[in-house]
Amino acid sequence: MSRKPEKTPEQDKQKRKRKKKTKQTITRAVTPIRLIEANVGKLAALDKLMAVYLPLCQQYVTWFSRAERVPDRYTDPVFESDLSERLHRVAIQQAAGIAKSFRTNRQAAYDASLENLADYTAAKAQALASGKPLDMERKEPEWHEWNLPELRVPCIQANANVVVVEKSEDTTFDYWLRISTLDKGNPLRVPVKLASYHKQALEGRTLNGSTTLHKRNGVWWLTLSFDEDVPLQTATSAPCVGVDVGIANFITTSTGKQYGTFHGKLARRQKRDREKRRRKAKLRACLKKKGVENLPSTSSATGQRLSRHVRQEINRAVNLLLEEHQDARIIYEDLWRISLSNLLGRLPNAEGPRTRSRLLTPRRSVLVAISLTARIEPISRRSAVGSVATAITLITMPRSISRVAIEMQNCRPARRKSRSKHSCCDDMRCGSRYTGSP
Repeated sequence: MSRKPEKTPEQDKQKRKRKKKTKQTITRAVTPIRLIEANVGKLAALDKLMAVYLPLCQQYVTWFSRAERVPDRYTDPVFESDLSERLHRVAIQQAAGIAKSFRTNRQAAYDASLENLADYTAAKAQALASGKPLDMERKEPEWHEWNLPELRVPCIQANANVVVVEKSEDTTFDYWLRISTLDKGNPLRVPVKLASYHKQALEGRTLNGSTTLHKRNGVWWLTLSFDEDVPLQTATSAPCVGVDVGIANFITTSTGKQYGTFHGKLARRQKRDREKRRRKAKLRACLKKKGVENLPSTSSATGQRLSRHVRQEINRAVNLLLEEHQDARIIYEDLWRISLSNLLGRLPNAEGPRTRSRLLTPRRSVLVAISLTARIEPISRRSAVGSVATAITLITMPRSISRVAIEMQNCRPARRKSRSKHSCCDDMRCGSRYTGSP
């Protein structure tokens, strides 16, 4: 299969590095747009295209995931297909991105399992040396190999080579999609009607060439995106704000403000969901003893809704924090390597039933850290859906040093009355020293 010469990954990397020195941009996505104006015939043609595109993309995902080398978006085609050269290239690029994410996440999980195993071995050796038995609830970590990604939702992550967004001029529609199909020379034109909030989000923006088409519950959706320039860096004279991820309150700053809370209705819902999971777990254990093969799941629709609600509240708290601290330097602790099993093993035996209920805390803290990073450092992730555009610099400190910042001396939030005073560290060039716990 012939194709136009593409830039090598090294050339592409050098080009991005040159651009980074002069300008930084982030890609923002618009709320998905429902394609309800297209007739049945056009949607049937789109379904016919997806019936060929999705299996090909799945083949490349499996091939990239099993290969020893890093997935390459510009690799030569391996599998035969009825798709055009451009659609074939888009399928390869989409599969390479999926496989790369899978390999990265799988390697991170494997490294974490090795750390957990090392901690378990050290704790076991310490217990034998001291003559005390190891906690019976603490089991030896086992690594379970991940399943390869399986594409279930029809989705095309296209560029301008196969999907072109054209501004409508003489119709009541806002845009037209020109989509390449299996019939060469006869593209598919799909009308797009925007809602008021779509128009507000795109006002004064210029769309880039990236579009996403996906189908859920029999309905096709379109996702548009645009690029936005952000300041290269925050001024060194900008004020520093320390951020601590908490339990009762999602975010507590060095200025004494708190954002988001797990009290009230959210806590009651979490308690009901925990009791429901406990009942299902007991039922599952009883059925397992009786030899039942098809065991019921402990998850539920209400639990999934609660998880989505918690994420939404966390995102709201982070957005509010960034809106009130424009052009600030955010300092927060690094929570990426927190291990739930490791924390469970370190909890005292006297906790009893409370041990299980406390497992949600570090997970929620990591969600807050992810939400913060996704909004403050969207450059590295290339996408920040609905995030706040601010000139904020993120400084990640290990463990509890996030409570260290300029103007944080004698900062003692109400939720940390039992902790010692926190002052600025040497890295912030103020001369004070960190006095908190390691």
